[in-house]
Amino acid sequence: MILYNVTVKIDQLAHEEWLQWMQEVHIPNVMATGIFLEYRMGRLLGMDEPDGVTYAIQYYCTDLAAFELYQKYFAKQLQAEVNEKFRGKFVAFRTLLEIVDKGAFYAAN
Repeated sequence: MILYNVTVKIDQLAHEEWLQWMQEVHIPNVMATGIFLEYRMGRLLGMDEPDGVTYAIQYYCTDLAAFELYQKYFAKQLQAEVNEKFRGKFVAFRTLLEIVDKGAFYAAN
């Protein structure tokens, strides 16, 4: 399994609009590509600064070949939409990880 992680620091003044847009438009568009099996979005704790709020959006796909299809056919357009809407209000970096051990979450009895 492959994890595609996008870490974003969004300007405080644009934060609420960006979060709503990500949840209602961008992430659904990414998932509609059919490439990713699931996603998670988290806010980094202890990382808020006066100039921005930091989030990590993690998308999971089956293998590197699937991710390469995303890169080839969808990534440029989806990233351009974010850049057009929030130009100058965020910084982002992307990482790609291979999941080597998928542990299970469980509750202790």
